[in-house]
Amino acid sequence: MKKLLFLFILGLGTAAFLCFYAAKIVHTKHTLNEPVLLQVKGGESLKDIALDLENNKLVSKAFYFILYSKIKKIYPKVKAGEYLIEGDVSIKDIADILTGGKVYLRKITFPEGRTAVEAVNTLLDNEFLEDDVEPFEDGEILPETYTFSRGDSRQSIVNKAKKDLQNVLEQAWNERDVDLPLKNKQELLILASIVEKETGVAEERPQVASVFVNRLKKGMLLQTDPTVIYAITRGKTELGRALTRKDLEIDSPYNTYKYTGLPPSPICNPGKAAIMAVAHPDKTPYLYFVASGTGGHNFARTLNEHNANVKKWRSLSK
Repeated sequence: MKKLLFLFILGLGTAAFLCFYAAKIVHTKHTLNEPVLLQVKGGESLKDIALDLENNKLVSKAFYFILYSKIKKIYPKVKAGEYLIEGDVSIKDIADILTGGKVYLRKITFPEGRTAVEAVNTLLDNEFLEDDVEPFEDGEILPETYTFSRGDSRQSIVNKAKKDLQNVLEQAWNERDVDLPLKNKQELLILASIVEKETGVAEERPQVASVFVNRLKKGMLLQTDPTVIYAITRGKTELGRALTRKDLEIDSPYNTYKYTGLPPSPICNPGKAAIMAVAHPDKTPYLYFVASGTGGHNFARTLNEHNANVKKWRSLSK
């Protein structure tokens, strides 16, 4: 009887020790030398996940994570995706991360003023996105930085960018200045694409927009080089050379040296700032502008002033 009691007490002691030891292993934190980006694939087994953790030195033994997962029924709650694990972590911390579903978000950026072809190439070049993408036209997406999870479809990014553009365009049109010579949202978008191509200086956009608005009100030719370039390339390639006098005679609705008014469609994907600049252009008397030679532009009210600015620019660019 005494022997049985002794064995019982010994067993309780051993169990208590094992529980204490297991709890210590599970809750003991260790510092990672560098952040680890762990990918959990859909359908991956508990053993494979645990081995990945061990191989990445996130746990000392895969067995400990397997045991903890089985006791706490963790595995069914693990969500596929990429997880950024950094700092001081324990087995419990890692289990919480993998079941919390807060996956690592990657980024993709469509710069302002790029064409649809360039945007598609950006999508196709991203190795962390999947599937193909349906073709879309210039002026259909909002240039912005978008977040995604590894394995998301390229089309999902395009759909988000299209929706964001419509939201921005709707806001701009509803809040626009009342005296704009624009018939609809599409015309606002077209003009914004021209403004986007004409200047990369943020604070200049409302001024550049004012020049084109003033010209439209007077029925003047817009005479903007980016539209002629688009008439030649249709946004599919770089022109790779300066425009010639012969180029300015091209018979195309995109040739704003030949046809009054706006071209038939956007010539790039303009950003929010360019769209808002067209919705709220500066109130100026300007009808002309030319590069200043310092990154911006010189603006003029009359052709004589403009010619003087052109002469100044040519002397600087020699």
